Amino acid sequence: QVQLVESGGGPVQAGGSLRLSCAVSGRTFSAYAMGWFRQAPGKERELVARISGSGYTTSYADSVKGRFTISRENAKNTVYLQMSSLKPEDTAVYYCAASQSFSSNMYNYWGQGTQVTVSS
Repeated sequence: QVQLVESGGGPVQAGGSLRLSCAVSGRTFSAYAMGWFRQAPGKERELVARISGSGYTTSYADSVKGRFTISRENAKNTVYLQMSSLKPEDTAVYYCAASQSFSSNMYNYWGQGTQVTVSS
């Protein structure tokens, strides 16, 4: 069983930065592509960024490109989301998730989420 635990969320002012972490336990971490999703009240869940198992391949939603950076440390079983130049519209619950393939839209395991609130 793969378990994911996010941390690092909280309140921040517009223009500020936060780094989210997702600690993963269970099977071989490097075998999984990882994604960060977010969901704001009344909105659909959005894939914000994803990273391959090796960490060499990443992709981002247009809404965060140039402001967010996804990375991972396979030795620590952890994936990160560095968020900079935050905007009020970035306010959401952020989730990390694990997939068996970088190109897949199916994420098999999910964390419980961490709230990010950006004030203007």
